[in-house]
Amino acid sequence: MVDIIKAIILGIIQGITEFLPISSSGHLMLAQRFLNFQMPGISFEVMLHLGSLFAVIIYFHKDIFNITSSFFVISKDEVYTQRRKTGLLLLVATVVTGLLYFAFNDHVEAIFDSTSKTNVYVVCIFLGVTGFMNIMSDKIKINRSSTHELGIFKSMIIGLGQAFALNPGISRSGATITFGLLVGLKREEVAKFSFLLSIPAILGAVVKELPSLASLPKEEMIYYLAGSFSAFLSGFLVISFLIKMLKRRNMKIFAYWCWFVAIVSAIAITI
Repeated sequence: MVDIIKAIILGIIQGITEFLPISSSGHLMLAQRFLNFQMPGISFEVMLHLGSLFAVIIYFHKDIFNITSSFFVISKDEVYTQRRKTGLLLLVATVVTGLLYFAFNDHVEAIFDSTSKTNVYVVCIFLGVTGFMNIMSDKIKINRSSTHELGIFKSMIIGLGQAFALNPGISRSGATITFGLLVGLKREEVAKFSFLLSIPAILGAVVKELPSLASLPKEEMIYYLAGSFSAFLSGFLVISFLIKMLKRRNMKIFAYWCWFVAIVSAIAITI
């Protein structure tokens, strides 16, 4: 049984690492290796993801409503046209990620075995790459395109970045933000596109494991709800924080953290 304090702590960790560009999967895998940290079960993990999902949905609820409703309004007004284009580009990026997930999922899943020293080294390398991407995010200055101006090819590139983040150690938000900036997306819009793109990705993970919630003991529901709520609250606060850091070109602090964790972990596994 998961005690409520542990549930809250796990929820906070999930909310923070899910959206900050430091890789939640990489941190979890290293924690499993060095701290004997284990998730209480797949049902609990699903509840944490649900908390993160609600955080991004509530934070961007106006954008989600505007994009969704634009498909049900018969109008050639520029505002509705731009919203529909944004929705279609998000769909294109999601499809690219989904196709690559089904193509390479078996290979990626093998890396998640934290008992393998080789896998730990791979995660450390990927964390180093994530750090490099965060540094790049501060340096890129070719930010001229609005979201609806991206075009299919550029949105596919961002979807490719999200697929790259299937590897533990590669941050989903870090990859999509960096790839978005590289294709010229405005700095003030790239974070929003990244977080909106996370909704189908997180939703897919939740739906995949949803049947496990059917066997959830009712007496333990309070612990699962506590973890889910803390994931929601911490995730909601982190979204706002990351957007501010991105605008201020201060993503390097996340790079330093990734490199620190990677170096310490590599040394620990070596000795």
